[in-house]
Parts: sequence; structure tokens; C-alpha cells
Amino acid sequence: MAASSSRRVLGLHLADGIGRGNMWACLSMSFVATMVISFLPAAQPYILGGVLGVAKTDQGKVVGLLGVAAEIAMIASLAWYGALADRFGRRPIVVAGFVLCALGAALFPFAGDTTVLVALRVVFALGVAALSGMMSTVAIDYVRDGSRGKSYGLVGLFSGLGAMVAVLGLVRLPKILEDGGTAPVTAARISFLIIAAVVLAVAALMWFTLSGTGVGATAEQVPLIRLVREGVALARDPGVALSYAAAFVARADLAVVAGFLSLWVIDYATGERGMPAAEALARGGAVVGVAQTVAVVAAPLFGWLGDRMRRQDVLILAQVVAALSYLSMLLIDDPLGSGMMLAAVFVGLGEIAAITTAGPLLAQQAPAAVRGSAYGVQTLCGAVGILVVSALGGLLYDAWRPAAPFVLSGVFGLLVAVFGLVVRRRVTPLPEDRESMVAAG
Repeated sequence: MAASSSRRVLGLHLADGIGRGNMWACLSMSFVATMVISFLPAAQPYILGGVLGVAKTDQGKVVGLLGVAAEIAMIASLAWYGALADRFGRRPIVVAGFVLCALGAALFPFAGDTTVLVALRVVFALGVAALSGMMSTVAIDYVRDGSRGKSYGLVGLFSGLGAMVAVLGLVRLPKILEDGGTAPVTAARISFLIIAAVVLAVAALMWFTLSGTGVGATAEQVPLIRLVREGVALARDPGVALSYAAAFVARADLAVVAGFLSLWVIDYATGERGMPAAEALARGGAVVGVAQTVAVVAAPLFGWLGDRMRRQDVLILAQVVAALSYLSMLLIDDPLGSGMMLAAVFVGLGEIAAITTAGPLLAQQAPAAVRGSAYGVQTLCGAVGILVVSALGGLLYDAWRPAAPFVLSGVFGLLVAVFGLVVRRRVTPLPEDRESMVAAG
């Protein structure tokens, strides 16, 4: 196995037993997972208005309801996904996640009312929960400690590319089909079925390309409930607690960009400018696409910083950048104007900064044998963040102003930055060569 330590992919030092094909599979997983995760929330307003006929005055509440339902499902499943991954390996959880996402996406435009839509959003969310936890875990498992920041940066890069494909390409499928003479409802259904078929094909590919190696005999013998408890108990470590808190904000940021940013643009375009729904969806995708383009460019930068600064320090920096970026949305009056494009640049920078810095800090602090559980709990914290921002943001979107969800994310980001400043000197990294001994205990 000694030779494996010298293997590299895009500058990453691979862990023992991991081949280049496994690493490329990990990056491909990040691309496709984020693509489908970003597509469905971005396309929700089109389904609400064009398929279900939900009134514009109620769409913010419905988007919030869908977000709340999805996050409840994620909260109920995330820690268990991490524990299952520690016991049975990462690959089965990844494949299950893709299958559930494909099922939810395929049936989403066939919903006859909001109740069915919520149920399908829950199915999709169970798939998202599996993929979200595994993207972080696999990215850390496959590389050595000195490359974990760069690994997260590259995962962020490929994730950003997937989000760009979703918001610049996939959301345009209904309009392309409509321009070809297809009825709006039929165009929506065909588009979602095509995407679901692609996701299923990727699920099959992941089974043959991801590493099938388990975490180890110790993890396999530990009861699931104990693995979940260990992931929660790790929060006694200040670095783990900071990582969990940062995930609360980072995941909420991602949900705000994917859901409320496109809703804001589409709502304004159809209500104030009288645009057709499909054209408004394309305009919303363009704005979100600007944010994701910046995220793609900036992801390697924060990954690089994560390997050259103390990881708690780069996390604090990222939270400040994200908070200021999201609070800048208060200055936007016309979401179709140039000011929104400039704000989207900063939002994309803040989004990727928060996402790419929480994971490496957790990897530095969590023993390898319970890392899946730790990332399950971290993603659980992110799900709670989305739940809070979706619920409050959806209500304030309708009652106050469309920038409300961004303001909430900005305020939470500042609070996490303050917490980081309080505990930063108490964070002591866990040496990589002692991880297994500490885990065995």
C-alpha cells in the first residue's frame, strides 16, 4: 500500500487503498449530486405557477412549506445515514441517495396538489440527505490530511459546476420544449423525467466506480445507535462544535440561493414585467448562474486557504465574507437589474466560502472510525439551518420583503463568526496517525 500514498489526482494525495478512478468518481458524484439538488429547488416556482397554478401571493409560503417538510425528513435521517455509512460503507448510501432523488424528481411535476408535492419533496429530501453527508465524508476519506482542504475545494469546484449546469442549462429545458410546440405542463414533465433518467444512470455508475472498502472492523461491530451518539458527543470538542455551527449556516445559504433567489427573480419577472413563466425561469436561472459561476471560481481558493491557514481561522473568515454578502441583498430593489447581478457575485462568493471550510475542520477533529457519523450530524445541523431559514424566510418573504431569507442567513453567519472567535484558541487538531487509536479508544 505504500505506493498508493504517492498517487495524486489534481494535486490531491490519495489515501491508502484509494485509486485515481475512485477519486474521479467522488468528484463526479459531487457534480451530479449538486446538479440535481440545485435543479429541483430552482424549478419549484415554475411548477407552482405553471403546473399547479398557485397564486403568486402564496408562493413564498409554499416554498417555505416545501423547505420545512424536506428538512424535517433530512433531520430524521441524516445521523442514521452517517451511522449506516460507517457500518456498511459509503457506496450503498450514495447509490440509495441518487435513486431517491431520481424518484422524487421524476414524479414531482405529476403532483396534483400541494399535499402530493410535499410528499414528493420529502422523498427527494431523503436522497439529498444521503448525498449531502456522503459528499463530505468521501471527499475526506479519499485523501490524506494535508490535502483535505484542497479536496473540499475541488469538491466545491465540481459541485459549483453541477449547480451551474442546473441553473443555466437544466432549468431551460421546459422553455426549449415549449418553444418547440410542447404544452407547458407536458414540457415540465418531460424535463423532469429526462433528469431523473440521467440520475439513475449515474447511480449505477457509482456502484462500479466508488471504493467498496468498508471503514473497518471496529465500525462494523458498533451498534448504529452508538455511532449516532458518538457523532453527537464529538460536539464536546470546540473545533467540532464550530464546524457543526458553521454547517448550520452553510447549508441554509445553499438553500437560500437555490430556492429563494430564483423565486425572487421569477416572481418579479412574471408579476411586475409580465414575462411568461418559462422565460422568467430562464432569467432566474441566469441570476443564480452568476452566483454559481463565482462559487466555481472561488472554491479552489478557499480549499487552498484551508491547507495553509488554521482551519478554524479560515472558517471564521468565510463566515464573515458570507454574512456580509447575504446582507448586501437588502440593497436590491430590481432583481432583473445590474445591481442583482453584482449582488449575485458576492452571494456566490459567500456561499462557497461557507460550504468549503466547515468540512475540513471537522475532518481534522473527528476520528476516522466515526467520521461518517460526524458528517451525518454535521449535515443534520445544516438541515436544521435550512429548516429555520425556510420557515422564517418563507413567511418574511411574503410579509416583509424578498431579501428576508438572505438577511436571516447573514445574521446567523455573524453569530457563528463570533462563536468562532471565542473558541478558536481552544481548537487542537487530532493527529492523523493517531486517529484510529483514538477511535478504538
